[in-house]
Amino acid sequence: MKRRDTVFALPALVAALIDGFRASLRDLGYIEGRTISIEILSAEGNAERLPELAAQLAARKVDIIITGGGNVSTLAARKATTTIPIVMMSSISAVEAGLVQSLARPGGNVTGLTVPQELGFKQIQLLQELAPSLQRVAILVRHDPAMTEIWEKAKSAAQQMLLVQLSFFEVRSPDALARALEAIRAAKPDAMIVSADPLLYQQREQILRFTRAARIPDMHFAPDMVDDGGLVAYSPALQDIYRGVARFVDRLLKGAKPADLPVEQPTRFELVINLKTARSLGLTIPQSVLLRAERVIE
Repeated sequence: MKRRDTVFALPALVAALIDGFRASLRDLGYIEGRTISIEILSAEGNAERLPELAAQLAARKVDIIITGGGNVSTLAARKATTTIPIVMMSSISAVEAGLVQSLARPGGNVTGLTVPQELGFKQIQLLQELAPSLQRVAILVRHDPAMTEIWEKAKSAAQQMLLVQLSFFEVRSPDALARALEAIRAAKPDAMIVSADPLLYQQREQILRFTRAARIPDMHFAPDMVDDGGLVAYSPALQDIYRGVARFVDRLLKGAKPADLPVEQPTRFELVINLKTARSLGLTIPQSVLLRAERVIE
């Protein structure tokens, strides 16, 4: 098999995704360093670097670009090239964000995996199960018009169906995070959701120190943030993500066109709960929620 350059253009990403992707490629018969080459590029949480990184990949004419960290890296890659196939690892509402024309017929050079915007609403529902008196939720989100629009839709649904008020606290750069967290502290929300974003993931230690010191129940997209002390995470099953991306890469390397490969949505979601954190917050996790958890950290 011809050696290929499959290149990651990723900001921060859970290490398990990279390791799992490599293992899935091996299961499909690829041998790294012989039949496939993988390089990982990171913007280190700085979205302003993404256009530069994407342009580098386009100039090298790599075979495939895989993007992670929400929508921002996919947008940068698509601006850099209209010919190199782009596989989304973790986009949010790809159609609504303008990344593809439709799920069934994405068109252009972008395909892969996308998470429906209803995930945010589901996270709010779960928080309300953990804290029935929940009325006000702070959403920590990187400044991104597409992501803000998605959360605005969740805001309307939460107000109408759950009687929960959402407030958004935007972060444009790592330096701005401390100010956003202090604004959240001053607002005194009943809970906080950390939006899926590479910048916020890079700064996870600072965020977790804040939530524990402020005693705010917190919801995350990355399960390892719960391992590190966060209260709860609800996200697509990691195994399904990296196996799905590996399948897309395999089909593209065998000649499929991204425009013809339907975008996939996750069918399994993982709930991870940290009981030690719950006890420190004075929360009793309902048995009905514990039974649905993929993992419970004692």
